[in-house]
Amino acid sequence: MNGPVLVLAPHPDDEVLGVGGTMARLSTAGEEVYVAIVTRGMPPHWDEPFIERGRREAAEAHHVLGVRETFFLDFPAAALDTVAHRDLNARMGEVFARVRPRTVFVPFLGDIHADHQAVFASALVASRPSTPAPPERVLAYETLSETNWNAPYITPGFAPNVFSDISGWIDDKIRAMECFSSQLKPFPHERSTQTLRALATLRGSTVGTAAAEAFVLVRHVW
Repeated sequence: MNGPVLVLAPHPDDEVLGVGGTMARLSTAGEEVYVAIVTRGMPPHWDEPFIERGRREAAEAHHVLGVRETFFLDFPAAALDTVAHRDLNARMGEVFARVRPRTVFVPFLGDIHADHQAVFASALVASRPSTPAPPERVLAYETLSETNWNAPYITPGFAPNVFSDISGWIDDKIRAMECFSSQLKPFPHERSTQTLRALATLRGSTVGTAAAEAFVLVRHVW
């Protein structure tokens, strides 16, 4: 992809659910892959041991996928609607200035979680063509249990038009997700490894491959 790749995750594990196979594929090809996890749990809703466990799980998952560096922005989880938009924009802008990504993966605007919607909006601010080093590609990814539970015909529907063949990296994606033992659920829950593999099979079959991840192209300048 001719330059650094930045994946924006509202919460730890979103990046693996949506882009895990593609991150493994790109890092294997020698691309620099970075992840920014925007929020962290805050007491009293989450205790410190649980919060630290999530960070350890993210570090383990990112090691599996070959992520070069992870940024933790530490905004309050499930409460980005309480954060001034300019503050989120500014912090995200700092990450963009540090990484200078050519490709950015963002959560989908139509996701049911308000944190995902806020991250999408700030990512587009940071990706504006008027910035000193704007990315060439902005792609929105899908997150099981968020993207698929939007309101039909009211909020945007996820209609992918870009597919990444992860046939050789689906096992890496599953191994990375297994690092998030605090988040995994038994099948048939959506956040199970079986469901994650099934979605990859479905997306792959759409374009004639054994496994794929799907994205909505927001912008591509070439």
